Amino acid sequence: MGVWMAITTVASSTLALVSLSALASNSSYSTKSGILPWVDPSSPDSAQSYTTSRGKTWTLTMSDEFNTEGRTFEAGDDHLWTALEKADGVNSALEVYSTNMTGTECDDDHCYFYINTTDETIAKTVWNNYISPPGYQTVYFYYRSGMIQSWNKFCFQGGMIEVRAQLPGAVTNESGNPDVSTGSTTVRAANINYYPTWPGIWLMGNLGRAIFSASTSRMWPFTYNECNETIFDSQNQRISACNDTPGSGLNANQGRGAPEIDILEGGGTAISTSLQVGPGMPEDFRRIADNSSEYCYYSYDCTTEGANQPDVPIAYYYNLRGHKSWYQGLRYGANNLCDVEEDDVQTFATVNASIEEGITDNACTMETCPGSYDPNADLGYMNTGVHWGINANGTCFPKMNQYDGAYLCSAGNTVSECTASSGSTSAASEFAYQMDAISSNWEIHMAAYLDWVTYSVEWVMGDEGYIRWEVEGQPIFEITADVLTNPPQNSAQMNPKKIMIEEPMYIIFNVALSSSWGSSPPNAGSGSCRGDGSSSTNNAICDSFPMYLKIDYIRLYQDTSDGTDMAIGCNPDTHPTKQFIKDTIDDYIDDENPDTAVSGMAFCDSNADCTISTTGTVTGSCSNGRCKCTSDSWTGPRCTETALSSSSSSDSDDTSSVYGPPMNASVIAACVTVFCTACTMIHSIITAKRTSAQLQKHMTLKMRGTLKDAYGPMSELSVKDNYSTNFVLTAIYFFSYQQRFMLLDSQ
Repeated sequence: MGVWMAITTVASSTLALVSLSALASNSSYSTKSGILPWVDPSSPDSAQSYTTSRGKTWTLTMSDEFNTEGRTFEAGDDHLWTALEKADGVNSALEVYSTNMTGTECDDDHCYFYINTTDETIAKTVWNNYISPPGYQTVYFYYRSGMIQSWNKFCFQGGMIEVRAQLPGAVTNESGNPDVSTGSTTVRAANINYYPTWPGIWLMGNLGRAIFSASTSRMWPFTYNECNETIFDSQNQRISACNDTPGSGLNANQGRGAPEIDILEGGGTAISTSLQVGPGMPEDFRRIADNSSEYCYYSYDCTTEGANQPDVPIAYYYNLRGHKSWYQGLRYGANNLCDVEEDDVQTFATVNASIEEGITDNACTMETCPGSYDPNADLGYMNTGVHWGINANGTCFPKMNQYDGAYLCSAGNTVSECTASSGSTSAASEFAYQMDAISSNWEIHMAAYLDWVTYSVEWVMGDEGYIRWEVEGQPIFEITADVLTNPPQNSAQMNPKKIMIEEPMYIIFNVALSSSWGSSPPNAGSGSCRGDGSSSTNNAICDSFPMYLKIDYIRLYQDTSDGTDMAIGCNPDTHPTKQFIKDTIDDYIDDENPDTAVSGMAFCDSNADCTISTTGTVTGSCSNGRCKCTSDSWTGPRCTETALSSSSSSDSDDTSSVYGPPMNASVIAACVTVFCTACTMIHSIITAKRTSAQLQKHMTLKMRGTLKDAYGPMSELSVKDNYSTNFVLTAIYFFSYQQRFMLLDSQ
């Protein structure tokens, strides 16, 4: 019995080291407290789960309540976010992003993240591929703002992401904004000049880093996984399904990219919710171009037949093409937080009759088209029992965005669709392709600028998936997977079939300014905000800087049930990114914007929030409210990931960054020690038992002797027996001490 007790004791200790071995081969483990790695402990109990539009219950898997004042977001400062120090080089941008324009603040018992945007003239020397020869040039920017990203730190696939925000604008009484003077938060924002910035809360695939053009070239915004050179030239997609041996840890014959989901984009009088995907539809499936005015479709007054909306007039388009145009079955819903406009009230019966009869006008009206002005919109019932596409209440209703994408070209490309440019591109990286913006613009009430408003997106992957945008729980826009996977076709089937977005996506907050958008600052494109200072209206708007985008919280909910395809991580096996980014790292970073690995730093209430649940193993502690890992062997926001297998950063799994012996070596050495100790213990016990039996036989033969004679050998035997027992106990104690020492050493 004693042998088996000793063996059991040693086996238990051996199993403990086997568990340690598992730690070396696996990646992430539960915290001792049970809190999930990316969840903010200050998220309220009421926010721990979410019921989806389809009636399913999802779990909170990430949150940031921004409840700690004075956070900084330079590279390496935060577990979740990185602020950029970089001039914006896209969309005719007017701003430079700086790390010191982002932070967290508390006032009136309320804490939030902010981006500060201010007017300031800045000269930057930047590289330009589109001049001949390519080279550096000095460019002037007139604003300083901020962008933070979770790129290569936090990514996710599928879920509901919710953000409570207040948008920037000239909304003080001194600004003279007529929308503010009403004193109402339900009145529609109507005076666009007082909202000069372009805030963004959006998602992007981890294979492209926003405003790092080398990383997004031929990557953004692909969600395409077919190889058919007749339909689409694979040269235009950097990671193509046509590639049998892509290398860099990528999966063979898997088309990849960096698609974009805009939770909200833009300000002014309307907010844009969009899906940016590629490749785009060919010209034969797009809105007909106008012959006279390039932008007349924004005001629906193009004179060219068919140039205002795709498939309007319906008969004209069908006779010309023989098939439907643009994306079919998009779903639009009302923002009922706005005041009612009686002229905007629609009935399903009237609109449906017009659609069935066929629209004959050259542009949509509220009587002939759905409220979205999209003749192909879904008019079925939403889960609330109300028809999609019908503005039954006359409130703020999304319109199909007339911006439908862009043709992207490499420098110096002479393809006819490309805008003429100088410069040149190597043959290996030359490209020319259409991307599509599937988007709706919806009027916004003044609460967006004066109060806090909640915006959310539900994203489900797969052929039965969807992406659904809501404001304060009201559905605004929805795109089902079949919209992408089953687009209209001609007889030759030449319209590329995309897939529902499934890339690991990261999160971006930014505030931009541009001279090319409807929402622009005064004197955009010609100089600083005030110009010559002669306009009192412009001066009042410019005096309203700095303006602030404020974020109260961000939360992510996901399906965590068995069999779910939702996940957290920037480097999933289904869509690896890590090695590719590492191999092309210069496309993603520069001297001022490195990719710095961060271990720990998640917010915590106790040490149990920062260590794994395995008994006796301490991997981190809670220091000043944030997790601190005990050694370089442990990483992740809560020190619950082994550094050798972590995928949170491009550098976090380099063995060169782990000090002390590798964990695998420590585990092997420990297991050998356990085995040897076990053998020694078992041998000692068996020897002791054999000696005991011999002595007991000897005692029987001496029973006729005096009791005094008997006590002598018994006493001596007791000492010997105890010595053997003590050896076993000492060995077990030594092993326990050694195991703890090795655990600490491996950390």
